[in-house]
Amino acid sequence: MPDAARHLTLAELEAGLDAIRRSPRAAGKVDMIVRRPSVNEREVLESANLDPELGLVGDRWSAGNRRGAQLTLMNSRVIELLAQERARWPLAGDQLYVDLDLSVDNVAPGTRLAVGDALIEVIAEPHMPCGKFRARYGVDAFTFVNSQSGTGLQLRGINARIVAGGEVRAGAAVRKVPSP
Repeated sequence: MPDAARHLTLAELEAGLDAIRRSPRAAGKVDMIVRRPSVNEREVLESANLDPELGLVGDRWSAGNRRGAQLTLMNSRVIELLAQERARWPLAGDQLYVDLDLSVDNVAPGTRLAVGDALIEVIAEPHMPCGKFRARYGVDAFTFVNSQSGTGLQLRGINARIVAGGEVRAGAAVRKVPSP
């Protein structure tokens, strides 16, 4: 998996906001599934099982870690812009890359999403970029996702918990569902 690429400037990143804002709001699809079996190791999967106790089965990030977050999702249009190459998407460290509007206005905490056969719920804990994210995508990317518009659009992604387990496949639908 490539580690380095030219980092985009803040102006180049901001030029991509219109495409990101055109993400589907109600229903989209899973573009990539990534399992992290150990630190700095990534496996791109065609399918995975989401379990309410284990999180993404085989991922090192176990249930209950990080105050209830079991899963992270990132908008695929955002990572496509930041990474510039699909092979660099997994470096962000998220498990699901989805073509869906992940903005606070669209998927506030408590929003439920059907992902393949599973049901997940967005939690309030923000998904923040770390030093590895900055090193891999650049200082301007770090600034971009942390900007006022970046946090409102949740460009770094969202944290979620698994409500009902099931299989998720690359290409599967991801859609908002009514909360109980």
